[in-house]
Amino acid sequence: MAIKRISSGGEFEAKIGYCRAVVAGGWVHVAGTVGQGQDVIEQCRSALSTIEKALIEAGASFADVVRVTYMLPDRSEFEACWPVLSETFGANPPVATMIECGLIDPKFRIEIEVTAFLPE
Repeated sequence: MAIKRISSGGEFEAKIGYCRAVVAGGWVHVAGTVGQGQDVIEQCRSALSTIEKALIEAGASFADVVRVTYMLPDRSEFEACWPVLSETFGANPPVATMIECGLIDPKFRIEIEVTAFLPE
């Protein structure tokens, strides 16, 4: 089975040496994704938009996501994102983990990583 690599053209992909997503063995693995914006909610929406583009290119959608990891430098900001996340995953919520940690640049307030199972 072939492996498909998906690039979003983001600046860190070339600098660090990774791609936005990899499709392998019926799974879509989307790299940790940060977003643009002034606050955690804007960045959350932006990151989800980038993730959605990768999922679509892979042949999947948010309904196919089975695992999501949220990484934030300040866990107290996570609750503000809950309505956006609930709206995104709707009736198909994945398992989830939230980790408080440092991100690659202090301007980033949230990073999101997902794994999806390709629909048949």
